[in-house]
Amino acid sequence: MSKFSSYNFTGQKALIRVDFNVPLDKQTFAITDDTRMHATIPTIKKILNDGGSVILMSHLGRPKEGPEEKYSLKHLLTHLGELLDGAEVQFADDCIGEQAIQKAAALQPGKVLLLENLRFYKQEEKGDEAFAEKLAGLGDVYVNDAFGTAHRAHASTAVIAKFFSKEKRMFGLLMENEVASAEKVLYKSENPFTAIIGGAKVSDKILILENLLERATDIIIGGGMAYTFFKAQGGRIGNSLCEEDRLETASQILQKAEEKNVCIHLPPDSIIADKFDAAANISGSPSDNIPGGWMGLDIGPNACEQFCNVIKKSKTILWNGPMGVFEMLKFQHGTKAIAAAVASATQSGAFSLVGGGDSVAAVNQFGFADEVSYVSTGGGAMLEYFEGKILPGIAAINE
Repeated sequence: MSKFSSYNFTGQKALIRVDFNVPLDKQTFAITDDTRMHATIPTIKKILNDGGSVILMSHLGRPKEGPEEKYSLKHLLTHLGELLDGAEVQFADDCIGEQAIQKAAALQPGKVLLLENLRFYKQEEKGDEAFAEKLAGLGDVYVNDAFGTAHRAHASTAVIAKFFSKEKRMFGLLMENEVASAEKVLYKSENPFTAIIGGAKVSDKILILENLLERATDIIIGGGMAYTFFKAQGGRIGNSLCEEDRLETASQILQKAEEKNVCIHLPPDSIIADKFDAAANISGSPSDNIPGGWMGLDIGPNACEQFCNVIKKSKTILWNGPMGVFEMLKFQHGTKAIAAAVASATQSGAFSLVGGGDSVAAVNQFGFADEVSYVSTGGGAMLEYFEGKILPGIAAINE
């Protein structure tokens, strides 16, 4: 049993770092996607059910100079209460001020207090020790349930843990699941292990590709980044996205893959458009022979078939990055086909992990989120974990 699950929170004030950095409507401040809030509810409920109380701290957005109305966590209060089955959620209009101290001290078992945005203080992002100590003084136990910020060495994620003894600092249920799922893919994968890497830029994915060359049997490359690989091999890519300064890198990745017997799958064909526009004229083309003035914006039908066949034979699947500009109807078929194939492989017994903002958005949009093994809430954190980096928020609990 996990440390969190076996811990008895009776009479304890649990200070939980959550990731409530959710998108808000610019006019009404209504939450447009509550996935991150939803994900941490089991952690909060376990503490409340034990007879403990909960003090929640989070950031929201990127405030520049102190408090800003549009980044206030008070906009989340009503919805948070609904997610907690109608519980009243108290609010402190500061995270370390007198009101926060008083409300935290008076908090009764079974009650919830939400602190104002941590990033209203510059000390949060600077990892300021004095700021972390003030936050720590509000609770008896520290719980980090914010995987989405685990790669940041901030006061509330990495520094604060040192003010709690080893038995009084722990991961929440969400964080435990994130770490366990990532470790399962990275260290306990069953072969064939297929990594599906998409998105616009090779430069964003170099480290993850290099780390996966040590582990995966197959790597599928799609999205805009594929065209840098085609150009590196002497292909014609028209006006497709290409990082000229990464052609050498792409060649090296292909060479290393061959040396390590890892099969790299590039899309043999593409859906091409005469402009980057939802209303563009479209056609099909071999990915390495795209006419001038045209650009690849999705993988083609042959690529879909080839990629899906690889995925369906896999026992472990990591998906990070879309196959095309799936936000536009004409260019979403490839990403949707991949999502369906990952879901199908999962039903057949594969373990599948989807991580990274766009891939998560895609499985949610196409209705496959419940048909894969795990959907990560941490975009940047998940990427850095798979690059082989040590995440400060994880290291702080384990030290």
